[in-house]
Amino acid sequence: MNLINDQDIKWKHYKDDKNFDFPIDYYDAVLDAREDGRLEILVKWEPNSFCHFHRHTAETSSVVIQGELHVSDIDINSGNKTSTRIRKVGDFVHKEPGDIHMEKGGPEGALVLFNIYAPEGDGSLAETLSQDGKVLSVASMKKILKKRV
Repeated sequence: MNLINDQDIKWKHYKDDKNFDFPIDYYDAVLDAREDGRLEILVKWEPNSFCHFHRHTAETSSVVIQGELHVSDIDINSGNKTSTRIRKVGDFVHKEPGDIHMEKGGPEGALVLFNIYAPEGDGSLAETLSQDGKVLSVASMKKILKKRV
């Protein structure tokens, strides 16, 4: 499978211009999901657009394949950014659960491969958060595996 030019990738589009103070416009595609809690997912951001504000609840590794990914860590108590970094093509990161942040595609967008490991319980992956830090939804391996059957 070619992650850049594969026409068979099934993308799910997320766009929300009404409920947030920032433009949400991104896609994801599950490449592989296994019963042992391992997930490979490809995420694509439109230029200068965000994914939802979220907290990772599983061990997560990622590598930027195209574009730039702007990542801002957020202090959940104050809602303020504590740091921002720009990840470029080839940049790899591994994070333990608990990482709270915003991600935004750069001027040309971004394409990022995520490897996530969530072996316990229902396999909680991430929590989508409101701007004030309340949990809006939870993504889990259980839900992803159920959809793939």
